[in-house]
Amino acid sequence: MNASLQPASVGKIALALLTVYLIWGSTYLAIRFGVAVTPPYLFAATRFVAAGLILLVYARATGLALPTSRADWKVITITAILLLVGANGLVTWSEQWVESNQAALMVATSALWMAGFGTLGARGERQSMLTWAGLLVGFLGVAVLVGEGLLHKSAPTGAYVALVISPILWAAGSIYGRRNPQQCAPLMTAALQMLIAGVLMAGVGFASGEHERWRWTAQSWGAWAYLTVLGSCIAYGAYYWLVHNVTPALLGTYAYVNPAIAVLLGAWLGAEHLSGMQMIGTGVILGGVIAVTLGQRMPMRKTADQTT
Repeated sequence: MNASLQPASVGKIALALLTVYLIWGSTYLAIRFGVAVTPPYLFAATRFVAAGLILLVYARATGLALPTSRADWKVITITAILLLVGANGLVTWSEQWVESNQAALMVATSALWMAGFGTLGARGERQSMLTWAGLLVGFLGVAVLVGEGLLHKSAPTGAYVALVISPILWAAGSIYGRRNPQQCAPLMTAALQMLIAGVLMAGVGFASGEHERWRWTAQSWGAWAYLTVLGSCIAYGAYYWLVHNVTPALLGTYAYVNPAIAVLLGAWLGAEHLSGMQMIGTGVILGGVIAVTLGQRMPMRKTADQTT
């Protein structure tokens, strides 16, 4: 029988979830402001290097040790590539053209992919019919959202392709990290992931000539500082802690809270809007994500009852 969470643990989980909900819901607009004038990969690279150094110094100051096993370094590197270089990098690149509200809605499908990937392998989990129905509905919503964007040529096709691939990589990295727990503390893991990702993304930026058009404005500085301190140091650290301390169903709730916050902030501060069809696609995506989240809880409750 699973032990109940202690009140302190429940409070810590609630605080971590709230942090991820509110801060990550606002990062899409911050990225949009940042890459409006600053090249995307070097913008992200400098942010991750700075955040990684801050977290590393803090982790060492609090007595956390660097990983000592090759297995830990392997997991940290792979998750850094999937979550940050791949998933976050594609979102940052695509937001040069795609509005932040649409990007957030596309990334919401990571919950759908997590549910799908969670069925794979020897440790795969069986899913309910509600989950499979939610997956189908959610992906139909993506088709509506992307199709509407392509129809009106709101952004290059490649930007929408990047936003389709991004949540796949995020889900793969999250599932891989969960199934391969490290001896290293989550805070240290997050710091090293950011440093690795920052170095790799800097390489991409320099290789693509971004340094030749590098410039800063007050807007991009503000976005960079917000993303570095709140988005990377605080929210990402909270997310990676949650990966190892809550169920995928509970973790997946951020996927439909974040885009709701992003849409509101985009309309309020970024003068963004959604067309009628995009609003329909939005409702379908969020409905699918909610169905998947609820559906994942059904077999888990059944298992708990059987083992009581």
